[in-house]
Amino acid sequence: MTGGMANMIDGRALAAEERRVLGDRVASLAAQGRQVRLDAILTAGDAGAEMYAQRQRAGAEQLGIQFHLHTIPQGADESAVMACVQALNADPQVHAMMMFLPLPDGVEAERIQAAIDPHKDVEGVNPANIGNAVFGRRSLVPCTALAVRHMLERRGVDLCGARCLVVGQSNIVGKPIALLLMRSEATVFSANQFTKDLPDLARTCDVVISAAGVPGLITPDWIKPGATVIDVGINRITGPDGQSHVVGDVETTEVAEVAGAISPVPGGVGPVTVAMLLRNVVESAEQATGV
Repeated sequence: MTGGMANMIDGRALAAEERRVLGDRVASLAAQGRQVRLDAILTAGDAGAEMYAQRQRAGAEQLGIQFHLHTIPQGADESAVMACVQALNADPQVHAMMMFLPLPDGVEAERIQAAIDPHKDVEGVNPANIGNAVFGRRSLVPCTALAVRHMLERRGVDLCGARCLVVGQSNIVGKPIALLLMRSEATVFSANQFTKDLPDLARTCDVVISAAGVPGLITPDWIKPGATVIDVGINRITGPDGQSHVVGDVETTEVAEVAGAISPVPGGVGPVTVAMLLRNVVESAEQATGV
């Protein structure tokens, strides 16, 4: 595809579609007397995390999922946070658990994440879940990676044999995305912003996914005509008007003139990621109740 405009992959529409499906699954469980429940751990005093928690509550409750928030004091030590996690692990009424960052000072997030029951770890951050993903075993996969795969599938991209570039190698985004693509028989290149000859590599790829966190990294000259571009970057910048704006890693308007399809920021991967978290919640509940 050359000389035209790429199709925009509407994340909000895809998320709404997924939520309708999930609502039916939650209702089916409720009809059997099984109430889906998500518990979250939050450190007091962080306005951003508190706002995000309320959005998660609203999204869950709209589907009929019970949402319980456990607030940890700012001065809590690691043992207090760990005790909360262990109590939720042991509670059979809790199907799913998530943790809002930041944690109190001195509390190591990775140690807490590793303590979450893998069957309740709906963010997919427990190393056991990531390891199971490597071996292709059933596990809860990080939500952003699920969102990227879902968007490609709904777009109708044939991943078998496709050349896919993933820019960004974080443990909960870049690496899991690469793993899921490999499981779909794609030929995957894992890179970062410092990879040599990265634009040349990108131009050979059918799918380019950027999760580098670098505004404006992906420009039109990187993209093979007709390629699919998924922008996972979330970067807050100050615009010429002095206002703060959220942008991705991709120069969307310019790249859209070359690509076959592109996901925007905002309105692309973000809403689908939230939907995938709720999918993980429902699947945890179904697994726990033997559905």
